[in-house]
Amino acid sequence: MSELAVTSIRVSPEGNLDILSQDEVNKLLDTSQGGLYHLFRKCSLAVLNCGSDTDDVRQLLRDYENFDIKVLQEERGLRLELLNPPSVAFVDGRMIKGIKELLFAVLRDIVYVNNEIINNPAFNLDTAQGATNAVFHILRNAGVLRSRTPPNIIVCWGGHSIARNEYEFTKEVGYELGLRGMDICTGCGPGAMKGPMKGATIGHSKQRIRNGRYIGITEPGIIGAEAPNPIVNELVIMPDIEKRLEAFVRIAHGIIVFPGGAGTMEEILYLLGVLLHPDNQPLPFPIVFAGSEANRDYFNRIDRFIGRTLGSEAQKRYEIIVDDPEAVANTLLAGLRRVRKFRKSRGDAYFFSWMLKMHHEFQQPFEPTQENVSRLSLSADQPSYQLAADLRRIFSCIVAGNVKEEGIRYVEEHGNFKISGNKEILAAMDELLQSFVAEGRMKLPGDAYVPCYEIVNTA
Repeated sequence: MSELAVTSIRVSPEGNLDILSQDEVNKLLDTSQGGLYHLFRKCSLAVLNCGSDTDDVRQLLRDYENFDIKVLQEERGLRLELLNPPSVAFVDGRMIKGIKELLFAVLRDIVYVNNEIINNPAFNLDTAQGATNAVFHILRNAGVLRSRTPPNIIVCWGGHSIARNEYEFTKEVGYELGLRGMDICTGCGPGAMKGPMKGATIGHSKQRIRNGRYIGITEPGIIGAEAPNPIVNELVIMPDIEKRLEAFVRIAHGIIVFPGGAGTMEEILYLLGVLLHPDNQPLPFPIVFAGSEANRDYFNRIDRFIGRTLGSEAQKRYEIIVDDPEAVANTLLAGLRRVRKFRKSRGDAYFFSWMLKMHHEFQQPFEPTQENVSRLSLSADQPSYQLAADLRRIFSCIVAGNVKEEGIRYVEEHGNFKISGNKEILAAMDELLQSFVAEGRMKLPGDAYVPCYEIVNTA
């Protein structure tokens, strides 16, 4: 691919938003602290840097400090002007079509969330119903929710920093899913988020499925560290990690968890916490932890951690399958049949699970600060779903301190997050985190990991 330097280019909409009001344009160009410009620029730069091999968002911003993006209102409609964009987004001086589509998806979601969701009295985000309605409307506006289609969306979670053999295994699983007509949804980044999509493209091609869906769901804090991979053909940017996680579980008909680090553990704890709520006990929700034979010990450690913290009921919600991609796919396929039968009998939508109950603690945005961490209750003397919610927040802080711009800056200014609580729970957490560090699952390979957390109380 030719990567000729492009210093300035104007692009027209590709499949998404094509007109804006003058007020919307002014907000996008507003460089004040409360303006949207910096958010729009950061997310746009991440999309244009599709395929990046760095997870340091600040390094990305430094490398392209001269990058700028402007919104132009012209007689025929909207255009974007890009100054000094990444050359990888172009071939022979023309922007790659898929990247252009994702660029305008960024514009669509930022404008919609700011105008229609934030500070809109129709969405009381402090209530469970209001938060869920917001997630629904964002996904619907993005075109992700489609009626009259059978349950076939498999959400795949796993690390952006995984070994080559682990990546190859995720492709093999994706291939088996694609052969069985399943679509893929991931966090849109590299590693275990890209592999299943890449494998599914081959499976879909063999079955002559020409409308395969490769959905990427992200949020502004993480997109710079996990830029969308080139296969994503439907991108959604949720306003925060909590709504991103809710979007995953609302549209998923089954979930596969591949090896990963703190971010993957955050996702596991969120999912198990939601499903452990008594209201969700009857819901069929197929979950498979999957990896190669080399990952057997990894999943045994995850299983042991869950048993020591959340108990045996949580362990019953998932199945561990090692070194058998075909069995993973067939297990999910059988699970999809149960999901379809259950939702049909209860009148629940195939495209968005309204029956899934969300506890307040899983929906409210959690700001990663030392003060907020100190308020968390890592105690065994509470319902398991509430403990899962607080454990999830701890791992969310670690993710923020590892890769998110604001989190990295906070740790530099205020020091590491200090984690305290029940001795047994902290011991289990420390053991798991140390194994992640030892296996290089906290940063991209080759980068030295500097911990952003301290476990300070084991009394």
